[in-house]
Amino acid sequence: MTDEQLLRYGRHILLDDIGIEGQERLLSSKVLIVGAGGLGSPVGLYLASAGIGELRIADDDVVELSNLQRQIIHTNNRLGQLKVQSAKTAIAELNPQTHVTALATRLAGQTLNDEVAGVDLVVDCCDNFQTRHAINRACVQAKVPLVSGAAIRFEGQVCVFDTRLVDGACYYCLFPEADDVAPVNCATMGVFAPLVGIIGSIQAAEAIKVLAGIGKPLTARLVMFDARLGQWHEVKVPKDPHCPVCH
Repeated sequence: MTDEQLLRYGRHILLDDIGIEGQERLLSSKVLIVGAGGLGSPVGLYLASAGIGELRIADDDVVELSNLQRQIIHTNNRLGQLKVQSAKTAIAELNPQTHVTALATRLAGQTLNDEVAGVDLVVDCCDNFQTRHAINRACVQAKVPLVSGAAIRFEGQVCVFDTRLVDGACYYCLFPEADDVAPVNCATMGVFAPLVGIIGSIQAAEAIKVLAGIGKPLTARLVMFDARLGQWHEVKVPKDPHCPVCH
């Protein structure tokens, strides 16, 4: 670790749970972030500031004015840019030591499988069930831990799925895939601006905990937050012995 890195990450290194060894794990880690919107914004910024060595950010959308209410990684002067390019610019300004690969595409099929297999952890910041299930299948196949988050209206949730563990459930165990699930997104239902920051920050924290091997990650524990009431609720997520994805 260089003198500059010791200074930059000094407040992490002072934490006994992290120290130099934990920080070096973060510096050597590769993370795939799927989605560079409301959740992906704080995830990308906090993982970069924490010193994740490489971030691969996938999103095929462009920055629009309506995004700026909550997608804090983007700015007014980057309207019309690809979100992944905008995110790469913001992260370079925050921490040029984090290498960012901008993937201006909607990951699917073998491309998704290859991307997941090439990283140490995936953070799901997308906004549709079809992609979430595809990410989950790829993570189960590659034995890569998944930090999943969602936020809509005033309610958000976070869970960590790690099928490397004997009793580790997957996303399908919690939310079985179905063809009749109605689309749910903030464009039609709205979202409280700070909510995505809260949920995204927790996703970043859980990713750091898993990668550095510290604390007790939210593995097989779903935490839900109601921003209107300021209340948290937690439920355990048992592994489904009949799950067609991770069984």
